[in-house]
Amino acid sequence: MKCPFCGYPDTRVVDSRLNKEGNAIRRRRECSRCERRCTTFERVEEALPLVVKKDGRRQPFDRLKVIAGIQRACEKRPVSIATIEKIVDHIERQLQESGEREVESSRIGEAVMEALHGLDQVAYVRFASVYRQFKDINEFMAELKDILAQGGGQEKA
Repeated sequence: MKCPFCGYPDTRVVDSRLNKEGNAIRRRRECSRCERRCTTFERVEEALPLVVKKDGRRQPFDRLKVIAGIQRACEKRPVSIATIEKIVDHIERQLQESGEREVESSRIGEAVMEALHGLDQVAYVRFASVYRQFKDINEFMAELKDILAQGGGQEKA
């Protein structure tokens, strides 16, 4: 593997171990030239369906893109990165188990909204406002009223 610091094409593995969840191998590597160390993670490459965007384009499922969207919604909220990763793990697992070759991007967005709705309502409203592209304040207020009607006025700890 190429060194991320000096670009030398040869690094050696110093240490390997399973991560806490047991779904990836964490490797400590050392560059043969500059002797700096880095960490890599090795995961099984799973066949995920292509994501069909609203405009009809197809692209591979991008786990990091989903994590980034959830992180933006959860900014300054009491939601850990571990919780966000569990949400994305669950969505990935659902996609794999579906066996479908293509999935509408709206299904992924709805899955994220469902997870956020039960986790943090502020994050849910933030994500929904971007995902559903509210046209005006009335659409936004209608969503808030739905949350309040469902007993979502209290923050969860």
